[in-house]
Amino acid sequence: MSVTMSLLTVTGQYLPTAKKRRIMVKAKSWVMTKHFDGFPKKSDFGLKVEELPEPKDGEVLLEAVFLSVDPYMRLFSKIHMKEGDVMIGEQVAKVIQSKNPAFPVGSHVVSNSGWRTHTLSDGTGLTPILSEWPKDVSLSLVLGTIGMPGLTAVYGIEEVLGLQKGETLLVNAAAGAVGSVVGQIAKIKGCKVVGSAGSDAKVAYLKELGFDEAFNYKTVGSLEEALRKASPEGYDCFFENVGGPSSYVVLEQMKKFGRIAVCGSISTYNDSEPQTGPYPYFTVILKQLKMEGFIYSRWQHKNHETLKRLLAWVKEGKLQCREHVTKGFENMPAAFMGMLQGENIGKAVVAV
Repeated sequence: MSVTMSLLTVTGQYLPTAKKRRIMVKAKSWVMTKHFDGFPKKSDFGLKVEELPEPKDGEVLLEAVFLSVDPYMRLFSKIHMKEGDVMIGEQVAKVIQSKNPAFPVGSHVVSNSGWRTHTLSDGTGLTPILSEWPKDVSLSLVLGTIGMPGLTAVYGIEEVLGLQKGETLLVNAAAGAVGSVVGQIAKIKGCKVVGSAGSDAKVAYLKELGFDEAFNYKTVGSLEEALRKASPEGYDCFFENVGGPSSYVVLEQMKKFGRIAVCGSISTYNDSEPQTGPYPYFTVILKQLKMEGFIYSRWQHKNHETLKRLLAWVKEGKLQCREHVTKGFENMPAAFMGMLQGENIGKAVVAV
């Protein structure tokens, strides 16, 4: 559609001028064509292209800059998605057209737009980047250390575990987006930190971050012995990201009145059949353990102040950030599957 504009001459006649053409944006999105059966496959995804109109009053047009791939997407796809839906997820997006004064052209926001290159939004659910964001800090960190994973780490430590100075904390998947932040915050709080990870390179990274002890769970002869060697006195707190049989081994190493924050269970997300046993209730009773599952959004009223704390720690050098960056929107499925296979050290993101 086009709009013809005219000009009034001195004789009272209207002369046609150049037409103002509407700019149509071609938006790409990745959809889940088939529910995942076991580990996701390339054939489970489909690339869709559509044209988006210009924004109406109150709307903005967003262009993705960085997109996130996270373990929860695999779990939530079973619960919240149907075949043909656009894959869920967060992104950092730039406002490229705006008819909403709250979001001027050129500004950046965090959006739950999913795996899309472009999105029309009425502004609902858009979160502006912190006003004090430094120019020398990549906006991709909004999806990692200074975003959902960082918030998850803080709330798990402070709200669920109530971690105290001098206590010993164990975190598994410790070189991932959440685990690596968990360990560093625990060190900031004056705790002993033990990390479990799935490669020697990841263990080396944990040592760089200041973890007191770290081990490769894939190469240790006995997980029980590795845990005991790392902390003979046991563990006050356990930040659980993995689930499965290994977690039951950890419970045996917990101190009396120990606390467990259950953040994830990535080892079970691709199971076609639910895992069964062993059942740890006897250990939980005898040690009088407290185990609590949580989702970071429970404390969303604290997000703004918590993000400012995380940013301050990064600026002060107390929090180190590493990212596993995949380039190209066309590589979203590969980045997602690679993350589920543990290819990343730190936060996995896709740069458009």
